[in-house]
Formats: sequence, structure tokens, C-alpha cells
Amino acid sequence: MSAVLVESGLDAGAIWHFGEPNHEQRALAVGKAWADLSHRSVITVSGKDRIKWINDMMTQELLTLPVGQWSETLLLDAQGHIEQQLFFVDDGQTIWFHTESAKAEELFTYLKKMRFMLDVDVQDRTSEFAVLRAPGEADAFGGPYALVPRSEVADVVAAFTGAGHMQVGMWALEAERIAAGRARILLETDHKSIPNELGFLNTAVHMNKGCYRGQETVAKVFNLGHPPRRLVLLHLDGSMVHMPEHGAKVHFDGKEVGFIGSMARHYELGPIALAVIKRTTPVDAVLDIDGVSATQEVLVPAE
Repeated sequence: MSAVLVESGLDAGAIWHFGEPNHEQRALAVGKAWADLSHRSVITVSGKDRIKWINDMMTQELLTLPVGQWSETLLLDAQGHIEQQLFFVDDGQTIWFHTESAKAEELFTYLKKMRFMLDVDVQDRTSEFAVLRAPGEADAFGGPYALVPRSEVADVVAAFTGAGHMQVGMWALEAERIAAGRARILLETDHKSIPNELGFLNTAVHMNKGCYRGQETVAKVFNLGHPPRRLVLLHLDGSMVHMPEHGAKVHFDGKEVGFIGSMARHYELGPIALAVIKRTTPVDAVLDIDGVSATQEVLVPAE
């Protein structure tokens, strides 16, 4: 079957599936699949001051991160709300970021504005480089990732295919992400989101690094209390035909307690979703989304 494309949303224009989503998910789960993520944006930062400059702005610790190791970081506003979610690697000369295309212009403009007199050069390299989800078992950040010059993508794809790796679409990748409980910006986030709510502590947020914008909120909530909301994995009633949409309201005992971020039909778990709900919602509560019942799997502790 020919490729079915994503018609709208963050992944519009990317491949959704090739006709056998469950087969694609199984191949991905055992590390025998790859995916085209060339719809994502690529931004680079080079120059001798790049590491300290980015480290001072972002939630991740870059000063001790080994060359060639992928990681994840966030950019927060002064109140600790999430503005950017970035996946990155430093090759010894340049930091390579890939991010949502919908957030790329905002990020590029911010970085250019913050250069001051430092030796850093910010470039949008999306037209030159494509992001691929390379074969291999999934890491903590949704990879392994490969950044490939667009002129060489066909050769890389041929190598993947020759090695027996299957191409999969966003259905498989999103099902894997949701099952792993990894939040995605613009889906599990809104204007109030802070890292503590979404399971980013000790992954995208380094808890022992120095000051960065928004750190006070992260540290205060971590040390003195609990976030007002928490990310949960929902197991939805498998008998329903229609999946709830992004933004659908989550109810408990007749009251609205949160919203749906992402949904997927997983090859083993069935229909699942990530939701952001009030922290005080009982962890054993059966929730309701547009008439569909759902049980919780705790990702961010309630207490």
C-alpha cells in the first residue's frame, strides 16, 4: 500500500503509515525500523562560546555533556513556563538542534536576539539537512536520530533498506512516544505548563546545574510542594470506534479535571492517550473523555 500522509497538525505532510500500522510498530519496537522526520526544523549554533551560551539559557547541562551524545532540553520563560522543547547534539564544533517547525521561527529569532558580543553564529539549516529516526532501540529522547544532508538522504535510505530495516510512519512513532510517557510540546503543553508537571525533571531538566531563566519556579515547586497538574498515561475503553481528539476535556465525577494531549492505537496496549490532569485527581479514578472511560497509569506522582 502507498504511504498515507498526515493531513494536519504538527506533522502535516509527513507519512502517517504505509497500510500496516501494527506491523510498523513491531518493527520499531525491535529496532528494525527508520522514519523520515524531514518535516522538522534544524537550527545550528557554532562558535567558541556556543556551549556556555546555550547552557546559560537552557534547562539541560551542556558543560559536561560528551561530544556526539544526543540529549533534550527546554527553554523556559521567566515564570518557568515551557517555551521550547529541543533535541540536540554537539559535534565538537556546532550544536545541532531539531524542533517542531511551528516553533522554529520563534526559536531562531530569540537566539539571534540573545547573541550580544559573544562568538556564536545561529543558522537555520532546515533546507540543507533532514532529520531521520535511525534504526535501533528507542532511547530516552525518541531517537536514535540522524542528521543527513538532504542531497544524501536517498543513499542513506538505500543503506537502511539494504540492511533489512522497514520505513515506518508517524503513527508508529507517536504510539511509541505515548506508551513511553514522553510529553511533546504543543500537544501536552499549554501556556501554563511547567516542567515539573510533565515528567521532564532529570531528563530534559538537569536538577544540579546553575541558574537559567525559569529555574526559580522549577526549584521552588520541586523543593516546597507539588505541581498543580500531572501527566498521566490513559488506557482508553477499547470498545469505542472514535478516538478523542487533542484538547478533549477529561472529567471525573462530573467535573472537568484536565485535557487530552496525544492519542494512539498501540499494537499491544490498544487505545492510549497522554493527558494533563489536576494533581489532586485520585490515581485510581476512572476518568471520562466524551463518553469514553479511561484508567490511569501514573507518570508524575500525585504526592
